Amino acid sequence: MHYLDANATEPLRPAARAAVLAALELTGNPSSVHGAGRAARRVVEAARISLALCFGGRPEDLVFTSGATEANALAIHALGGGKDRAGRRVIVSATEHDAVLAAAPDAMVLPVNRDGVAELDVLARLLTDGGPALVCLMLANNETGTLQPIAEAASLCRRHGAWLHVDAVQAAGRIPVDLAALGAHSLALSSHKLGGPMGAGALLLAPEVSAVNALIRGGGQERGRRGGTPPVPAIAGFAAATSTDSPKLAAASTDPTEPAAASTDPTKLAHLRDAIERIAIDAGAVVCSGGAPRLANTTCLALPGVRADAQVIALDLEGIAVSAGAACSSGKVTSSHVLAAMGLGALAGQAIRVSLPWNATAADVDAFAAAYPRMAARLRVALASRAA
Repeated sequence: MHYLDANATEPLRPAARAAVLAALELTGNPSSVHGAGRAARRVVEAARISLALCFGGRPEDLVFTSGATEANALAIHALGGGKDRAGRRVIVSATEHDAVLAAAPDAMVLPVNRDGVAELDVLARLLTDGGPALVCLMLANNETGTLQPIAEAASLCRRHGAWLHVDAVQAAGRIPVDLAALGAHSLALSSHKLGGPMGAGALLLAPEVSAVNALIRGGGQERGRRGGTPPVPAIAGFAAATSTDSPKLAAASTDPTEPAAASTDPTKLAHLRDAIERIAIDAGAVVCSGGAPRLANTTCLALPGVRADAQVIALDLEGIAVSAGAACSSGKVTSSHVLAAMGLGALAGQAIRVSLPWNATAADVDAFAAAYPRMAARLRVALASRAA
């Protein structure tokens, strides 16, 4: 299998695997005061320090969660509108992940242009015309890889007294991500999107965000901001994944346990991605968001007239793993709300996402080069035959 679906989940990094296995040997609950509990607590707090420093925040401002879905929901619950919260209007970009859209179903929608970049002039008007607001704008889109102008949006938000929450899930580990440098008020992060294990995420808060009402209440863990016993092995692996290949540096891996070809070097991944795009274009595909700054590992390819789910299945049979839109929606036969918001019409149901993992190689591109044109030709023949 040639795995080209890293935006759904990255392969587990060797350093993360080792950290998980070591933490599994610990017995104590990190909330217990005896020696076993303190040993588990040390692992959690060391991970907190490592992750906070990596992403430009303070350890005391990092809240561990079960993943990015919960981190996004906690940010909107704590910082956004609602009678039991801060009473702010919520504004979300039209291409946000479903985790954000579902957490703020009544939010005002910020439009994007044809490349998926948020219309900041519209945001300025929205911020001027109403009361206090929470703006949700993802750093990198999970389907197209489009990068948003977060620093500019943050400056706009601060001028209008608004807060900015950033879903940094797809960006972390692929480009430098620094809460302070971006000027945002919170960041959502996910372990398994950067080579750690599933089951851990984090919400990193800016120092001025002092009071956070818990979304999940329980035993007062995480300074009362998130109840529940923390998953020590998952948290240990989360931190280890970032130390293997620092998201702050976004540079090649230096871990001797990883193969020489395994690197998140953006230049290398962009070279592989560009080769994939040339192959797809020659076979009749259209590259979505090709005119915008994007993640080096991500491309969204629309094949006019051919349903996305048919492409995913056909490529899977050829040993190529890709997806149609967000992984959490891949079981549904629906058009991409991201591409629809970009004004791509029917192409919204005809696009697949190819996302290169940290250990991608030229062999993966060669396999795609053999499979994609064959798939495109076969499905188009079948389409023409049904039309006749």
